[in-house]
Amino acid sequence: MTDTTRNVLLYALIGLTGLLAPSLAPAFRIQMALLWMMILFALTWDLGGGQMGYNSFGNVLFFGIGCYAPAVVQRELFFAVEGQPQATGDLATISPAFNYFNGFALGLTLAVIIAVAVAAGLGSGILGLRGQYFAICTLGVGVAAGEIASGWDYIGAGSGMVAPIFPGHPSQAALFFYYLFFVLAVICFFTLKRLYASRFGLAINAIRDDEDKAEAMGVHTTRYKAIAWCVSAFFLALAGGAFGHLNNFIDREVAFPGITFGVWMVLMAILGGKGTLWGPVIGATIFHVTQELFWTYLLGWQRVALGVLIVVIVVFFPLGIMGWLREQWPEKFGETVDLEARAAPVSLGEGR
Repeated sequence: MTDTTRNVLLYALIGLTGLLAPSLAPAFRIQMALLWMMILFALTWDLGGGQMGYNSFGNVLFFGIGCYAPAVVQRELFFAVEGQPQATGDLATISPAFNYFNGFALGLTLAVIIAVAVAAGLGSGILGLRGQYFAICTLGVGVAAGEIASGWDYIGAGSGMVAPIFPGHPSQAALFFYYLFFVLAVICFFTLKRLYASRFGLAINAIRDDEDKAEAMGVHTTRYKAIAWCVSAFFLALAGGAFGHLNNFIDREVAFPGITFGVWMVLMAILGGKGTLWGPVIGATIFHVTQELFWTYLLGWQRVALGVLIVVIVVFFPLGIMGWLREQWPEKFGETVDLEARAAPVSLGEGR
């Protein structure tokens, strides 16, 4: 069986499983929807942290923009939400479904535009920083965004705001958002797969390996770094819009969860293997399933267990699952190993 055939069968199996999962396990639709969201988180973080070597703790900024923008658009243009300022209603109709879906689509579009514009604007400035300075700066950006949201009355300030209710049965809402997250994760995966196989992928890998040499070779490093951040912002804004409406309530803790989603993005990519395409997918799947099991069987101790899991990931899986597999079976990853050279003893006088 060729590698191409094997890949096609793998994609078909995953796709079929993703399509049938809501029907096979309807009681777990929300949990499975969140699984696809976690995969999206890990993939978008790894674009910068793994492939490019820029560890960001501020990607929740784009997620938060995605949470708020669709809800605000629906409130202002289509219908009022109880407890919020009244909508203008210029585009409202007597159809709740029309109001909801058209407002949601328009809001997602606006969220993507704002998130990408913010990523491009901030990226041109802070992406000049490197290493721990960049990581700390992005952490500050995420914290600042949360503080702004908690003090801005227009979006509910500290009290938060209610997102419009899905026009249908709760099971239909869970199904809708499950498939939305599934489609977003699939599109993100294949978009990144294509980017990594192009000149763009070579450029960001060169930045990760040695940015100074990449600049000396004529690579416009700041431009590529900003583009990578914009790609992450694009998908995170869409994920934020879907999550905000799935949750039906948006406040600072939901939109800018730096101590949960912001940290989990990093952990999931590390667990699976940074700098690989499948590593974030595997890491997000294992992490999310393990977390759900902790909440089910270790209630009251779930945060302690999650903390232990974090320590285990960092200490025992520094290269991630994909890195460990690459070390064990390098030939499966296209690497040639000279077994005789590896087994031959090294002379003390060699190289003198």
